[in-house]
Amino acid sequence: MKCFVCNVGVELASDARVGFRDCCDHCGADLHICRNCRFYDPAAYNECRESSAERVADSERSNRCDWFEASEQGGADDKRTSALADLDALFKN
Repeated sequence: MKCFVCNVGVELASDARVGFRDCCDHCGADLHICRNCRFYDPAAYNECRESSAERVADSERSNRCDWFEASEQGGADDKRTSALADLDALFKN
């Protein structure tokens, strides 16, 4: 999978799941977030294609959704997203 924040690949074992508290080794961002999930869709109801999933208020923060499945896609695919991630990392410390 790729981290939504920094777009760096995160190695997962074939049978491993992303834990609720797992973080990216590169940027320290939470990994168990809606934006790293294969069901995430900003155009869908509650931004999720999984109809049984409960609503999550902040799609960029760790959550306890049991439907989470790691996505192969990253998130930092445009300049604005990359710039915001850099600023967030800068002021996080």
